[in-house]
Amino acid sequence: MPPEPTPTPLIDRLSEELNYPLLDLSNIDEFLAQHDHSVLFFTQDIVRFPESNDVAVVLPELITVFSTLVPAVIARSDEKKLQSLYGFRSWPALVFMRGDQYLDAITGIQDWNDYLPMIQKIFESEPKRPLSIGVPVVSN
Repeated sequence: MPPEPTPTPLIDRLSEELNYPLLDLSNIDEFLAQHDHSVLFFTQDIVRFPESNDVAVVLPELITVFSTLVPAVIARSDEKKLQSLYGFRSWPALVFMRGDQYLDAITGIQDWNDYLPMIQKIFESEPKRPLSIGVPVVSN
């Protein structure tokens, strides 16, 4: 039997109190299609990655500053599968999207004064292909 998940009150608050949608493989495409700009919060296990709690506190403040950005939390059950689509390498991660197109990701916790220019630059960038997290493919 798998171990009980670690309680995550700060992360749970995002969905339960602030009404951030909880996304998984069954509903992420529909969510992305409905929003011009979104940010997907990948938390992973808070025991291994306690910075996820810090990002859970900062994210609502970022949404206040970047009011066109629609936030969502990725369900733990599908985080690894979705990570492979977006190519970030460390946790926690904020993945920024324009519709269904990937813009960039910010991983870990950052200083507040670093977030603002980083996100502004992401908003101004063109969509791109996410980095690969696998073994690089080399052709002859």
